[in-house]
Amino acid sequence: MASESDVRAQLQRAGQEHLLRFWAELAPGPRAALLAELAPLEPDALREHCRRAAAAWARASGPPPGLAARLQPLPPERVGRARLCDPETRRRWEEEGFRQIALNKVAVLLLAGGQGTRLGVTYPKGMYDVGLPSQKTLYQLQAERIRRVEQLAGERHGTHCTVPWYIMTSEFTLGPTAKFFKEHDFFHLDPANVVLFEQRMLPAVTFEGRAILERKDKVAMAPDGNGGLYCALEDHRILQDMELRGVEFVHVYCVDNILVRLADPVFIGFCVLQGADCGAKVVEKAYPEEPVGVVCQLDGVPQVVEYSEINSEVAHLRGTDGSLIYNAGNICNHFFTRDFLQTITRDCEPLLQPHVAVKKVPYVDEGGNLVMPLKPNGIKMEKFVFDVFPFARNFVAFEVLREEEFSPLKNAEAASRDNPSSARRALLAQHYRWALQAGARFLDAHGAQLPALSCLPPDGDPPAICEISPLVSYSGEGLEMYLQGRELQSPFILDEEQARVLRLLEM
Repeated sequence: MASESDVRAQLQRAGQEHLLRFWAELAPGPRAALLAELAPLEPDALREHCRRAAAAWARASGPPPGLAARLQPLPPERVGRARLCDPETRRRWEEEGFRQIALNKVAVLLLAGGQGTRLGVTYPKGMYDVGLPSQKTLYQLQAERIRRVEQLAGERHGTHCTVPWYIMTSEFTLGPTAKFFKEHDFFHLDPANVVLFEQRMLPAVTFEGRAILERKDKVAMAPDGNGGLYCALEDHRILQDMELRGVEFVHVYCVDNILVRLADPVFIGFCVLQGADCGAKVVEKAYPEEPVGVVCQLDGVPQVVEYSEINSEVAHLRGTDGSLIYNAGNICNHFFTRDFLQTITRDCEPLLQPHVAVKKVPYVDEGGNLVMPLKPNGIKMEKFVFDVFPFARNFVAFEVLREEEFSPLKNAEAASRDNPSSARRALLAQHYRWALQAGARFLDAHGAQLPALSCLPPDGDPPAICEISPLVSYSGEGLEMYLQGRELQSPFILDEEQARVLRLLEM
């Protein structure tokens, strides 16, 4: 273990010796903990990190000049649309996706390093229960979708196949996530196929470029953003693990989308048949000023441009068909080839420019008193997973229906959107639609038929509570054998046991 004099010398080189200013007051245990945290901070890298943070803050004064003239929508030939394609094309995409899954060439990678601060919880978001009848957490829903897509691919191709699940955590989420998975027996997945790894942490920095102490014995650290993925892949030899397993295609997604389709065969197949090395699922923006990044071209290369960087005039531009020109909303749902990820980690990662996140960072003042700031006082530097799009040789986008594939859980219940109620409502509404499409009818307590969702306000609760286990249906497929011609009442839960009962009734 590094000594106090060694660490002090490192901090002096970095211009950050103030991080040891309470050393004389610390007991042996906190001293050891502080040294363990500071020792890995390479002095030149720490000095450069703090310098870049202060410089980035000074530059962060608004959209880049002349941005509007540099923007273009993605070329139509690089965009697939789940809703507008003909059934035969969609079937071809799906079949190719299932073929690759059956060949064990597809993995999923979950970005789960962030804390649930906005959600108002102290544990990882994946452990959150939005209040479904089944009380399933986001992690359980995702694990069961993996099991189901493996089953579907295996049945189609007469084989046993595996979709490995890589989960990028952080210092905050690794321990609780590992414990949660063990307590739930990995949701009946093989633990050997669930690989947890940790992204790097970076110090939070004042506007003047000084690393922040959040306690006398602890530096304020934060994950390096979901774009920290590329360093973490290298740090933990994840790409080597993928190569040993024969994985060639990776579906990367964010933990908080309750409707996410893991290893989506349609998306995988579309990207593979297009020869893409990098791809993004997008949804049509709900309105011009919706606060989502836009997937488009900047200076002729694919990029995600933040909504705050697009002025109102550009955001409102419409094509001849009346649709928004810049309408491809980014939902943090991506396709990469393993070869592309290897190129990024080997050659391109140092070229990625970190972004500034201005935060309220608790700190200790010169007297050693804890201060909870009322306004932003610090900078957290982070990279984004989509920062690699400009390096793609063949980038594609795939537009999907928001109501089928995107409902993020970001905020506590008091917020007006993207909260537990909206996530729960989105999933239950989807399952209600699936049941009706499979030929079921829902009746109220008096025997009257309940209406379809199309007859109701878009953000209203579905007329009946209907939850369908991912182990029974991945994306609405195969439900006719259980529900065709049936009259159901709320609440209706179709899990594996109920499915067996309904099958027996048919025999």
